[in-house]
Amino acid sequence: MIAMQGSSMTTQPLLHSLPLFPLGTVLFPGGVLPLRIFEVRYLDMIGKCRKADAPFGVVSLTSGSEVRKAGAEAESFAAVGTLAVIREFDSPQSGLLQIECVGTQRFRVRATELQKYGLWVAEVEAVIEDTALEIPDDLQHTATALRRLVDTLEERRRAQGAETVRLPIGEPYQFNDCGWVANRWCELVPMQLELRQRLMELDSPLMRLELVSDLLARAGITE
Repeated sequence: MIAMQGSSMTTQPLLHSLPLFPLGTVLFPGGVLPLRIFEVRYLDMIGKCRKADAPFGVVSLTSGSEVRKAGAEAESFAAVGTLAVIREFDSPQSGLLQIECVGTQRFRVRATELQKYGLWVAEVEAVIEDTALEIPDDLQHTATALRRLVDTLEERRRAQGAETVRLPIGEPYQFNDCGWVANRWCELVPMQLELRQRLMELDSPLMRLELVSDLLARAGITE
């Protein structure tokens, strides 16, 4: 399903015929994404990805809807998305899948093709991963607030005796890394889809965290 092409200093690896899942959300590297799937095009896609242990691409819708409807606006989506790998898979009944995915590598769409039954596939190139960068002193409050939130959620889960309940933030925690902290806040803070997409596309994890810090201050989440 997916073939890798050799890379050089100027060319990133390419994925060919990557199946795409256009959604009304933005998946960040390290992010957790639960999905309930019932459309034929995606039931088949997810089944093949699981069998091949292959990723699929999550891209943010810019027009159209997640579920195909007669007479609906045509689907279009952002040019930058994130690879998703399946880590939980359940089929509670025929024609229904419940999965949980984790975001890994960002990618840029080079070319697309709309296949039978409405499945999009694409040729994509990898976007360089965030450089691991320690959080500077003036932004430490963003990590402190996130750690406090995670601790609160874990305490509530233990108090309810629901150890199997998934938190919206997956381990391993990296509270000292700019990109990881910025990405988690981007998933949690309410904002327009277009802004969330722009933040995901930023090459600089430090700039992303600085912008997140401003959003947190406006929301009164951090001082």
